[in-house]
Amino acid sequence: MTDDRDDHEFSSGQGFDDPYEGFDIDPPEFEVDPDQVDPVDSRVLTDELDERNIAANEVDAEELLDVGLSYISINRYEQATDALERAARYCDDEKIEQEAWTNKGAAHAELEEWDAAIGAYREALDIDDDSEHAATAETNLAYAFWNSGRTEQALEHAERAVEIDPRFAQGWYNRGFFLLERGLAEDARNAFDNAIRLGFRNSEILEEKARALEELGEDERAEELAEEADELRQQAEAEMME
Repeated sequence: MTDDRDDHEFSSGQGFDDPYEGFDIDPPEFEVDPDQVDPVDSRVLTDELDERNIAANEVDAEELLDVGLSYISINRYEQATDALERAARYCDDEKIEQEAWTNKGAAHAELEEWDAAIGAYREALDIDDDSEHAATAETNLAYAFWNSGRTEQALEHAERAVEIDPRFAQGWYNRGFFLLERGLAEDARNAFDNAIRLGFRNSEILEEKARALEELGEDERAEELAEEADELRQQAEAEMME
């Protein structure tokens, strides 16, 4: 074995730029506005890292939306809120973004996190307050306001939902419910009739309509509807058992 090291011309190197900027192993400084973000919120760091390490064009927002909806379907609402928020953040399609915020609100509502639900629905409506998802966001927002004790705002948004989409049966049902709670039985009955005509017919709406008819003094018809509601409930329970 020969050793030719004496004949090898080693590089003398190019040196360092002046001034030399050495390696830095300290973590990056994150720019967080303390007036906008709670500095002890553990999600802030995650959000900052997402923005630094993940390019928006590398994220399939529609797939993230599907993941969030799948979490909702198996009652894993906390995971759903995380997935749906990321879907909304990385999305460049307003329709998908709005759907993500609307479903994030629904997941918060399942957790009875009403303020968070209200915030998510408002995010959805800020994108487009007259789209196919806006009516759902409005009626869900009404429900969240109702559960947080803001009944006047609940009725306002329930009415807005059916203004956006007059064929939104769930919206008519919710509007009727809030009207009845305000003692407006005649208007409530009309809203329930609209919902039923649009195909929203179950034990819950029949019970609410029966309650409205009782308020209007139509006791016989109210009793008939109450019996029909009970039959529908028993039928639904039997189907579940099968």
